[in-house]
Amino acid sequence: MPKKVSVSGKASTCIDWRVARRFVALTSGFWSEAGSRHARSFSIGLAGFLVLRLFVDVGFNNWNRWFFDALSTRDVMEALRAVGVFLLLICSTAAVGVGIVWTRESLQVRWREWCTGKLLDRWLQNQSFLRMARSENMIANPEYRISDDVRLAIEPLTDFAIGIFTAVLAASIFIGVLWSVGGSLSLTIWGAQVTIPAFMVLGAIAYGVTMSCLVPFVGRKLGEVTAARNESEALFRAQTLQLRENAESITLLRAEPHVRSKLDASYSQLVLDWLAMVRQHCNITWVMSANSALIPIVPLFLALPKYMAGQLTLGETMQLASAFVQVQLAICWLTDNYRQVAEWFASARRVVELVDTLDELDAPEPQENHYLRFLIHGGQAVVLGDLTLCDRDGRKIVAATSATFFRGEKIVVKGDAEADKSVLARALIGFWPWGAGHLTMPADHGAVIAHAAPYLPDGLLEDAIQSPAPSGTFSREEIAVALIACGAPQLADRLGHKARWMQTLSASEKQRCAIARLLLHKPSVIVLEDALSALDAAAQDQLLRTFFDHCRASLIIDVSNSHASVALYDRSFSLTRAGDGSSDLREVIMSDNASRKRPGRRVVTSLL
Repeated sequence: MPKKVSVSGKASTCIDWRVARRFVALTSGFWSEAGSRHARSFSIGLAGFLVLRLFVDVGFNNWNRWFFDALSTRDVMEALRAVGVFLLLICSTAAVGVGIVWTRESLQVRWREWCTGKLLDRWLQNQSFLRMARSENMIANPEYRISDDVRLAIEPLTDFAIGIFTAVLAASIFIGVLWSVGGSLSLTIWGAQVTIPAFMVLGAIAYGVTMSCLVPFVGRKLGEVTAARNESEALFRAQTLQLRENAESITLLRAEPHVRSKLDASYSQLVLDWLAMVRQHCNITWVMSANSALIPIVPLFLALPKYMAGQLTLGETMQLASAFVQVQLAICWLTDNYRQVAEWFASARRVVELVDTLDELDAPEPQENHYLRFLIHGGQAVVLGDLTLCDRDGRKIVAATSATFFRGEKIVVKGDAEADKSVLARALIGFWPWGAGHLTMPADHGAVIAHAAPYLPDGLLEDAIQSPAPSGTFSREEIAVALIACGAPQLADRLGHKARWMQTLSASEKQRCAIARLLLHKPSVIVLEDALSALDAAAQDQLLRTFFDHCRASLIIDVSNSHASVALYDRSFSLTRAGDGSSDLREVIMSDNASRKRPGRRVVTSLL
């Protein structure tokens, strides 16, 4: 199992190279997997434009010497020629700048697209998003990490790569200018002649290293407070989203003051985290502002002795000043970008945490954790083989049971243990992992649960009803027939309408739409969990008759607290509490059961 980087706002420093290495390892596949064509072409193009920009910068540096020498000698024609060349340099700068923007932002978009796709695949496959929600170590707001933190980590990383690439090239070239033009500085100290070789180079390096060490020191807590700010932002956004999604329930409960107090508390913490980050920004600004003021002046002070001695012309002095600034931009790259680096680390941490959590979910469980086995066979039955269901702590929920349910049967499970019936419902389709024994399903089972709050995605109503099948799988006429059969003819006329159906439809309409969806798809194994709870007893009875008639080949297991007649079902089971707190699943013998058995149906049930 990969080592998890535990960095949720608790890092003591901004720079955590473990996070950087982990993030680069996670995202570097963009250059080797699908999409590498975009990655390589945009990367090569960007590098080419950066080299061109460096040549333009060298041209400006040489232009400074040329122009100011022309001014010092009052050579009008030479100055005019320099002005003409300056216009060409300006045009070249603009053209190269456009090329850099196009290749850089295109690379960022494609890289983010690849990373987001990978994270969505990991989050959605094998019900990881559901297992993460159940996990004791659930991380906060995974959706925010995928949507925002990926962007906040990808876009700056491209800019950092550009900055480092440019800094290395610029330093190598302009240090040569400082060396060749500046030469050595000879000074008389206490009567002794002292010569400092390459004094401009030494001065540039000493100044740059000093500033580069000072900024991380004064801003050492910036990474910690930025991560805390991001977490508070995500929490506040999640709470406002919950308010919007549960607006009616909150209003009916008259819970607005309670919700407002929670939002106030959440936003107050967000403000405190922001102010902590502002204080860190102020500390860094002291150094950066002083650095911005000193950079153009320091090289003039360093060159002043040689200029006064007549060993440097005005043009050479200005060329040295320009080269010194370029070298400082290279050496002090971290200084100038420290705030952005800190914010990048905060976002990269959150992405790494998400991936580490997904890795933990996919890792083999320790031997002491007992999980039930989910098997596939080619038969026509669902088989419970000595099946015991437990919670994550090992507490028994449903006692050991062996039973066989055949295709086409309609089973009802009665009982007062609602929570235990919910666990049983999920186990019957392979969504409950904790327990012992095995559950065997047909190879083409396509098992689903229909519950009290079915999911209807936004968009066209016809697409919402036929989901998860793609649009056009079923014709509008087929969907309309299913809706009418389920007692929702008023919705058949709205199939072409777009809306947020989870908020627009009533509870009974959503449940009728869910049954209509089952009529279209006809899964081979269907578990009903309060799927008709919004309907009265007569409506439940009528809709179940329609449902059973249209899905005759499906095994339907109803674990709802249903008011429908038991006579609708082939077999009945009870889930009753035992002395140890668990529930026993037992078959109830129905008086007319034998008369309604289909020919050739063999029922095998043994209880342990």
